[in-house]
Amino acid sequence: MSPKETLAITVNGEAHDLEIPVNRTLIDLIKDDLGLVGTKDGCQQGVCGACTVLVDGVPIRSCLELAIRCRGKDVTTVEGLRQNGRLHPLQEAFIDNGAVQCGYCTPGFLMMAASFLEENPKPTEHEVREALVGNICRCTGYAGSVRAVLAVAESQGKGHATGGATGNTTGQPTGEATGEPTGKATGEPTGKATGEPTGKAMGGPRSSRVSP
Repeated sequence: MSPKETLAITVNGEAHDLEIPVNRTLIDLIKDDLGLVGTKDGCQQGVCGACTVLVDGVPIRSCLELAIRCRGKDVTTVEGLRQNGRLHPLQEAFIDNGAVQCGYCTPGFLMMAASFLEENPKPTEHEVREALVGNICRCTGYAGSVRAVLAVAESQGKGHATGGATGNTTGQPTGEATGEPTGKATGEPTGKATGEPTGKAMGGPRSSRVSP
């Protein structure tokens, strides 16, 4: 049995003091100890990006990060994007632009996009695609996700986005854009997406920090 340590951590603005095994990953703490099920565990290898959360504002692969290393830090999950009962503009844009289909990858895309727009509020389409290259989607072909990020930048008067960010409502929202459980895709995916770039913006297969 792994030894335990006390962990003080803030998640979505709420402080927690927990006694956890030292080998517990951040995603297990988020999902099992705190009951926040929006973050998804896709590959358990830091490759797919579905488990991305923000630690002190930095995107992290929570399936690789030991929770104990986040002592004293501020963690934001997809549930934390919603403020005062209202969806984050990115969540609304993902729904409006058809970026949500099965929804399993959506929380990771949202967290990566939120961090990216904080650092680069005036992105080009190319820059958005580069920022999201480490997040794998099996359904949408990425176009909806890119449109959604560009739409948010434009709507906030920050972007000089080119091309269509006007909305595409094909595909039905499933709840994953909000971090709420939907009952769909509750099991683990059974294969790896092929044909899409996965290495860039991951910091390597053993690094939890996402490095564009």
